[in-house]
Amino acid sequence: MQTRTIFGRHYALAVVAVIFLALLAAAGLRSAPGVLMVPWEKAFGWSRGAISLAAATGIFLFGLTGPFAAAAMQRFGIRATVVTALAMMALSTLASLFMTHPWHLVATWGVVSGVGSGCVTNVLSATIVNRWFVTNRGLVMGLFAASTSTGTLIFMPALSAIAQAGGWEPVVICVAAAMTLLIPLVLWLLPEWPADVGQVPYGADPGHPPPPRLGGNPLKTAFNALGEGVKSRDFWLLSGTFFVCGFTTNGLVGTHMIALCSDYGMAAVAAGSLLAIMGLFDLVGTTASGWLTDRLDPRKLLFVYYAVRGLSLIYLPFADFTFYGLSLFAVLYGLDWIATVPPTLAIANRTFGTAKAPILFGWISASHQVGAASAAFLAGASRTATGSYLQAFVVAGAVAIAAAFLSLLIGQGGAGARAANPAPSAA
Repeated sequence: MQTRTIFGRHYALAVVAVIFLALLAAAGLRSAPGVLMVPWEKAFGWSRGAISLAAATGIFLFGLTGPFAAAAMQRFGIRATVVTALAMMALSTLASLFMTHPWHLVATWGVVSGVGSGCVTNVLSATIVNRWFVTNRGLVMGLFAASTSTGTLIFMPALSAIAQAGGWEPVVICVAAAMTLLIPLVLWLLPEWPADVGQVPYGADPGHPPPPRLGGNPLKTAFNALGEGVKSRDFWLLSGTFFVCGFTTNGLVGTHMIALCSDYGMAAVAAGSLLAIMGLFDLVGTTASGWLTDRLDPRKLLFVYYAVRGLSLIYLPFADFTFYGLSLFAVLYGLDWIATVPPTLAIANRTFGTAKAPILFGWISASHQVGAASAAFLAGASRTATGSYLQAFVVAGAVAIAAAFLSLLIGQGGAGARAANPAPSAA
């Protein structure tokens, strides 16, 4: 077989570029309800709580789909799974142009787009990293995690400007078009395995054995992995802390930040620009987190990340709600937005092995999205009941600080200790 390269370099770099774009676009779709919450409220007269329910449904299914998507990638292939997911996202967002009742919003932006986007998330990143890389896994996972969170944040000012100028419908059309344009790119540039282009994984020796391939029914594979995971103390600790990660990021800030700023008289475009600043700093922070994960104890990294995030969230409701007054929060919180992903995957890889880790990481990521869905719904319900987001943000900050201390308990015995205390290496 002829070896394929990209500009004379390892083809893994082309795979990274394609997956980065897919994650970026899917994250943009998941961020759109945060931009459209106020426009939908004005256009249809629906309560913020009803709209938050649709957003929460999408976030919940986004997470729940993860382990089954990872198993489907093992059984049917990455390319087929990603193309199907992109088509689902494009069609569901277009269908929302015709909605007239709140349940239509739940069906399109909640159910169908939630399942579709759940195939293009951390489990896809983990599968690609474990198939295509032997060294620098933490760094690449950090880059992928940054693309997911940066996509959530960096699209917001652009989508906010579109919504402000033309209403919510052009935003929907732009999101659907982005999903559609990615389909031929994935079909053309994304092989299944390094061997399909005559290569071994990046950083591997020429005689590197192929990784084990899990087959069988994706549902059975996913549940078998869960059955193994629930027996592990570290699985529960990772799931619990990742629940808090979702609760304090895309569920709360990603969904309600623009609406919170609107309550204080800040224009949607300015609020979206703050989120873009977070996204830019997140690109730096999460990529750096991946680099650090290759070298340091991931438990200690998780402690720092959750503690800083908690303090930032407690500070936010008491900040001066001007663009400049919130810039400190945007920088500090942005650096920490989803820096937890690389160390969490590193522990899962070393605890469960690279073949099963993507599926188990899918279940851990599901807890992340359950946390995010809880925050998206509860913060909206709290705002509807009290007229303020204050309680939601302070509670989220306190929970994040608790998660920081839970992180130090990971790996206190058995395989978990080996996972959480690896010898520093470049792998």
